[in-house]
Amino acid sequence: MNKPLPEVTPNSWSFLRDAMIKPTGFREYDARWKYPEEINLPGMTALGLGLGTQMRKRGIAPVIAVGNDYRDYSVAIKNALILGLMQAGIQVKDIGPALSPMAYFSQFHLDVPAVAMVTASHNPNGWTGVKMGFDRPLTHGPDEMGELRDIVLNGEGQTHEGGSYEFVDGIKEAYINDLVGDFKMSRPLKVVCATGNGTAAAFAPEIFERIGVEVVHSHTELDYTFPNYNPNPEAMEMLHDMSASVKASGADLALGFDGDGDRCGVVDDEAEEIFADKVGVIMARDLSKIYPNSTFVADVKSTGLYASDPELKKNGVKADYWKTGHSHMKRRVKEIGALAGFEKSGHYFLAEPIGRGYDCGMRVAVEVCKMLDRNPDMKMSDLRKALPKTWATPTMSPYAADTEKYDILARLVDKLVAKSEAGETIAGRPIKEVVTVNGARVILDNGSWGLVRASSNTPNLVVVCESSESEDEMRAIFADIDAVIRTEPSVGDYDQTI
Repeated sequence: MNKPLPEVTPNSWSFLRDAMIKPTGFREYDARWKYPEEINLPGMTALGLGLGTQMRKRGIAPVIAVGNDYRDYSVAIKNALILGLMQAGIQVKDIGPALSPMAYFSQFHLDVPAVAMVTASHNPNGWTGVKMGFDRPLTHGPDEMGELRDIVLNGEGQTHEGGSYEFVDGIKEAYINDLVGDFKMSRPLKVVCATGNGTAAAFAPEIFERIGVEVVHSHTELDYTFPNYNPNPEAMEMLHDMSASVKASGADLALGFDGDGDRCGVVDDEAEEIFADKVGVIMARDLSKIYPNSTFVADVKSTGLYASDPELKKNGVKADYWKTGHSHMKRRVKEIGALAGFEKSGHYFLAEPIGRGYDCGMRVAVEVCKMLDRNPDMKMSDLRKALPKTWATPTMSPYAADTEKYDILARLVDKLVAKSEAGETIAGRPIKEVVTVNGARVILDNGSWGLVRASSNTPNLVVVCESSESEDEMRAIFADIDAVIRTEPSVGDYDQTI
């Protein structure tokens, strides 16, 4: 009964009874579907049964914390998931509406081995999904997701006695207390708090007020229709709106959060939008003074400054470039004992003694405020201007169908490697190397680079370019990388461009 059936379609008798799950919703490190076009409620119950079965198969104690983001359908999705978990004999601790990092925190606070967070993260309304994990602070990676997919799609979920349900109150308050502690700003700081009407609206303003920050509210009313823009601090629409708010209010900076609060975007006092990888370098400079000889992990979409910045070198920093994706990054930070990991998308992974190693936009916001408190004579723009100058594109995402994108990427990687081996140039410069750990990062002889990889969450490729020389070179790198991409006729338009 729980095995997904190919004949189930929306608005049919079987849709209300039998599981429907589109296989492509099982991604590298979480699960995401359009609802109800790609998954129905019985399908979500089948997912819960499969997750519970996976826990028992791996010898995980049968207890899990479950939360949901602020979307009008998320409670129904969560309840369907919980039903499946209970069918598998799992003891469910429902923490209610939450941010993803609050759900991760609850694993520690409640001392439970597993977590499942119902969220579509920064995806637009109409999407749903689950972020899940067993080994705190880690979340499912490709191996765990592949195993879960097979259990669910093959109908291998097994019922078990012992399932139970408990609603656990007070996690939000404990989470905020853990973030704030006894810290209070010693300098005045005025911050635009931008939440895009998403879940972070229930958290961020209170956190800022607790640490003594003057808050300028920007779309901080909870509204799951997202009437202003989709909460995604990597998207230029949100960053531009944050920039306008800084100009209008005279704030010291703006901090913005995505739909489930695990990412943070930054705009400085001059209304300059600072991409998250550059914010990471600024934070790494500050933290490496306190913790010299630290290791920092950066994803392959990030600036080359982690390896080349003179200040980081002076502080003995070791840079480690790794696969993009919150699950990959969390795992890498833990494996090599890094102090922090930084991802261009706005995920920051602050490990002990700063955080617990999971991605938390609220923790980043507090740490940025602490950094400014430690540097009372510096504005955010001063910290930005102190970095070596580079010119980078936003993260751009041309359409590529989920069923085709990895095959397309494999061909593009081969074409870019072939260009390098043939001695061809990008932007008129020799290619130094092509790093293929996660797509293709084409590095030129002057350290400038261009990247193409496949998105793990949406039907897109991902393109990022950075020049150490000029905006013109950055645009030329993009033009040459895009020319290769355009040899694939099924790749569509970009969501945004330079």
